[in-house]
Amino acid sequence: MQAHHPARRTGFPVPPLDLGLLFLRVAGSFMLFYVHGLPKLMHYAHELTVIEDPFGLGPTVSLWSAILAEAVCPVLIALGLFTRLACLPIIGVLLVAMLAVHPGWSIAEGQFGWLLLVIFTAIALCGPGQWRLGNAPAQQ
Repeated sequence: MQAHHPARRTGFPVPPLDLGLLFLRVAGSFMLFYVHGLPKLMHYAHELTVIEDPFGLGPTVSLWSAILAEAVCPVLIALGLFTRLACLPIIGVLLVAMLAVHPGWSIAEGQFGWLLLVIFTAIALCGPGQWRLGNAPAQQ
């Protein structure tokens, strides 16, 4: 007996997993970009004076690392471009934020960061799914 994909049974044109991955990519990317990336871009000079520098690299390197992870990578992920690779800087910055910059935070205090870490780790593990920019239709 041949196994059928759940999407074929429901008649839904795209498997639910791909729809779920699209939702995670777009929603997670929007939240990260809007809450963290956009303010760093809009208020760059101010952010240079307040950004944490846990490794002593200087505020410019720390801020540009954060901008890459919080503004550039979410756009790539939302579009489904270089998705797994684009998740890596986000995961790195979130781990640094949660473990090095804010180690005393409880789960409740750091819940947004931990949830973003869960979302982008899941995307890195699963990939972008079928609904992504530049995806050619699968050959039947």
